[in-house]
Amino acid sequence: MAQKGVQLEEEAISCSICLDLLKDPVTIPCGHSYCKNCIKSHWDTEDVKKVHSCPQCRQSFTPRPVLVKNTMLAFLVEELKKTGLQAAPADLCYAGPEDVACDVCTGRKRKAHNSCLVCLASYCGKHLQPHHDVPPLKKHKLVEPDKNLQENICSRHDEVMKMFCRTDQQCICYLCSVDEHKGHDTVSAAAERTERQRVLEGSRHNIQQRIQDREEDVKLLQQEVKAINCYADEEVVRSKKVFSKLIRLMKKRRSDVKQQVRSQQETEVSRVKELQEKLEQEITELKRKDAELKKLSHTEDHNQFLHNYPSLSALSESTHSSSINIRPLKYFEDVTAAVSELRDKLQDVLRETWTNISLTVTQVDVLLPNPQPEPETRAGFLRYSRELTLDPNTAYRYLLLSEGNRKATATHKSQSYSCHADRFTYGSQVLSRESLTGRCYWEVEWRGGVEVAVAYKNISRAGSVSGFGRNDKSWALHCDNDSYKFYHNKVQTSVLGPRSSRIGVYLDHSAGILSFYSVSETMTLLHRVQTTFTQPLYAGIYVYVMSTAEFS
Repeated sequence: MAQKGVQLEEEAISCSICLDLLKDPVTIPCGHSYCKNCIKSHWDTEDVKKVHSCPQCRQSFTPRPVLVKNTMLAFLVEELKKTGLQAAPADLCYAGPEDVACDVCTGRKRKAHNSCLVCLASYCGKHLQPHHDVPPLKKHKLVEPDKNLQENICSRHDEVMKMFCRTDQQCICYLCSVDEHKGHDTVSAAAERTERQRVLEGSRHNIQQRIQDREEDVKLLQQEVKAINCYADEEVVRSKKVFSKLIRLMKKRRSDVKQQVRSQQETEVSRVKELQEKLEQEITELKRKDAELKKLSHTEDHNQFLHNYPSLSALSESTHSSSINIRPLKYFEDVTAAVSELRDKLQDVLRETWTNISLTVTQVDVLLPNPQPEPETRAGFLRYSRELTLDPNTAYRYLLLSEGNRKATATHKSQSYSCHADRFTYGSQVLSRESLTGRCYWEVEWRGGVEVAVAYKNISRAGSVSGFGRNDKSWALHCDNDSYKFYHNKVQTSVLGPRSSRIGVYLDHSAGILSFYSVSETMTLLHRVQTTFTQPLYAGIYVYVMSTAEFS
């Protein structure tokens, strides 16, 4: 009875809104009591409806009742605090939907403080007390509140499952071990736990070691990031200085050209004006002479005419017309040609140099050396697709380039290509204008007989040794309607695979991977090369007579 009385007192001094001990308790007209702030906040939300209700019994009040302190409850709360029940609020914390409830509490259940693996029940702080006071109960195994205690009960025999069947890898009760699990390898659950705990500790040790190793790797990578940022910043500054010097040099050369042109302009203009002045003086003299001769021609006195004629008829030496050299629209054209030639040479140098710079930058190992996996689908390959064009300066004279220099056709007519050191003079082949580094993918649509290749820039341009795959500077896949063959350094390798009018080429330059694929509805690997590329590569095409190949 005493225990029940205490329980009633505890429930009586709790607020049903905040589920805590009453603070500044007030009692409303229906008789229920609440914390003053709790009921005030509740009614504040109902002010719009102008009808205020009790959260427990739902009785309505109009107008809003005036809240008056319940002195008796306030006194009771203070007394209970003085007698040591101030910890009661923790016991008065009722279980919510996600909480484990006390199995002993009647009515509104409190949160469980612990679960007992022997009793297979959960207890709040008050109902757990016997497990701390009664000697037999002290031996029970207490754990954190567990919702799944009933899973420890055998559904067949309604017994606690204290055994483990290693044969079937499941927990069982004692009756199961002598029934359907008879003859199986069975041990106590505690023994199996001990064994698995040992394995678990070993696994944890391995995991912790791996965590430690990975943390060390992370630290190294963090240091690597700092080093990369530092060196990159320094290199950007150094490169900026170099390019600034180049720009200043170019500006100076531009200024020098301008100054020389202006100086020559001044000289030429001065020469022309000097000649112009002589001509104007001669014109003036001739006009004066013409006037005198005209006057003499009108003289009627024959003697006077004959007397003056010798002195007037003589003319001064005339400026020869051949000294006047008119060059309409051609002044300084040699300067323009020289500057244009310089521009072309600089573009070639910059293109090659930029390729080397780009390759150097992409070969910097800033991450752990894990090669990237090769794509498995055409969509995956197309992520690395490169737009390529054919370089007319490398094309064999009997190759016709079309479609914006993307298509090559073998012809019997020599094309009007200019002389260039990069031109192939043996074999109907051509290289791409673009260099290839990093991860690249491109496709070649072909008809007849072709070779799809890659090559270094310094491949020979003359003789049979210049043919794709016939040297150590190129790799080529021969394609015709009957077969595939692969060539490198004069070695031929037969290749099996489905015929397709489209060949896909995948290059991972830093990993040294070069792969050729037959492209149709699916991607079929024809041949893969694993090597070390020491220079940027260029895509190549060799076209046989009456055949075409096009980058697509």
